[in-house]
This record gives sequence, C-alpha cells and structure tokens, in this order.
Amino acid sequence: MAEEIIIKVTDKKTEKYRSLLPQIEALVKNEPNMTANMANMTAALKEAFNFFWIGFYFVDDNTLVLGPFQGPIACTRIGLGKGVCGTAWADKQTVMVPNVDDFSGHIACNSNSKSEIVLPGIDANGQVIFVLDVDSDKLNDFDEIDKLYLEKLVGLLT
Repeated sequence: MAEEIIIKVTDKKTEKYRSLLPQIEALVKNEPNMTANMANMTAALKEAFNFFWIGFYFVDDNTLVLGPFQGPIACTRIGLGKGVCGTAWADKQTVMVPNVDDFSGHIACNSNSKSEIVLPGIDANGQVIFVLDVDSDKLNDFDEIDKLYLEKLVGLLT
C-alpha cells in the first residue's frame, strides 16, 4: 500500500506541524512494528522540514543503538548520559541545544550539526525505550514549537 504525506506549503512551522501530525498519526496507528513506524516518521519529518539529520536510537541494555534515520552516516552506539542523546535518556526529558559547541560532552557524529533537540520515548512503566534525535545545520534552530510537536509525535510511538 502506497502512503503519501501532504506537506503544507507555509513558512509557519506551527501550521506545518499541525498539518503533519494527523497524517503521521494515521500512518502509524494501525502498524504494530515500531521500526516501520519510526522509518516512516523520520522520512515524513525530513520531507516536511528538511532537518539536517533525524533519527531514532533504541535503548539496548546500557547503550543507545542506532535505529531508522534520514541524513548522513551517524554514530552507531551512545552510552547512558553521554552526549545530548544519552543525557535525554538519563534525565528522561527533552534536551534542546541551541549550539552544540556549548554542550559539554557533545558527541560530534557529524561536524555540520550546529543545534539539536532530543526527545525520549517513555513506555507505560516509565522506562525510556528510545530517543528521537533531530539535528540542524543552523544554530538555534529549535524552539518550544518543535518541542511541543515532536513530543506529540514521540507519544504516538509509546
């Protein structure tokens, strides 16, 4: 079955997220496979916003392991509390970084990444099971609008 995401042509990111959210929800709601849903979600977000890098890391014991993503080659494994992804996992909360050079312990998977937002996926037992990592090649590219809607998207997978 072919799926299509209709991207609203607008400069306002709120409108774009509002248009995209129900479409992604419809796309993932009847698919039980997490990897398939993550792959489609990253593709839709990449198409809509052209983020530099967007992808998921699965929690596997005491390591985050690379999952579905869109963008250049990425770090394969990240430890608990290491970098922005490991910090979001350890703290169980979204971490928004306006300038990755100012984040102590930032892991530079790609030197073109300038700002980042990482959102943990938390299951019904309160455990982080994955993180969504979004990188931009522009400084200070993420704000509360991104945080709000990306958290809603992560919620569709938990």
